[in-house]
Amino acid sequence: MRRGYSPSAHRPSARLEELREVESDEAAFLERRNDPAANIAAIRLPDGSTVPRIPGFQRWLWDGDFAGSIGLRWQPGTPELPRWCLGHVGYGVVPWKRRRGYATTALRLMLPEARQVGLPYVEVVADLENVPSQRVILANGGTLIETFEKIAAYGNGKALRYPITL
Repeated sequence: MRRGYSPSAHRPSARLEELREVESDEAAFLERRNDPAANIAAIRLPDGSTVPRIPGFQRWLWDGDFAGSIGLRWQPGTPELPRWCLGHVGYGVVPWKRRRGYATTALRLMLPEARQVGLPYVEVVADLENVPSQRVILANGGTLIETFEKIAAYGNGKALRYPITL
């Protein structure tokens, strides 16, 4: 993160926030990234608004050094997501390690974990211009079902929705 990577494509300031969290209390930082019971406080969307947290966890991509992260989020008892949640899975690879298959592998490894929390499928969303992410999703069995307008909290804009059957 010190080299400029932000864990949120929609909120670049998340990089600085996470760096402060790690420096303040590394154990608490890691605990907040593993919240399958949604016990932690609300989350902040890119526009600054807050919404209730849903269960989820985050995993780090590691090749001897930090390569990125992938997260899974869900609502117990249903595969449906709140309108403000852009997909069950979100991932990012640090710019200096892209195009090496990290995201494709991370998504493939996340699918069994999604099955374990009871999801029959996951939805993965990619911005219209994010062709590399679209390729990752397709390589993992995603099928494009719609182009949609993101909510204002994410700055509007078009995105693509892909379900992956588990």
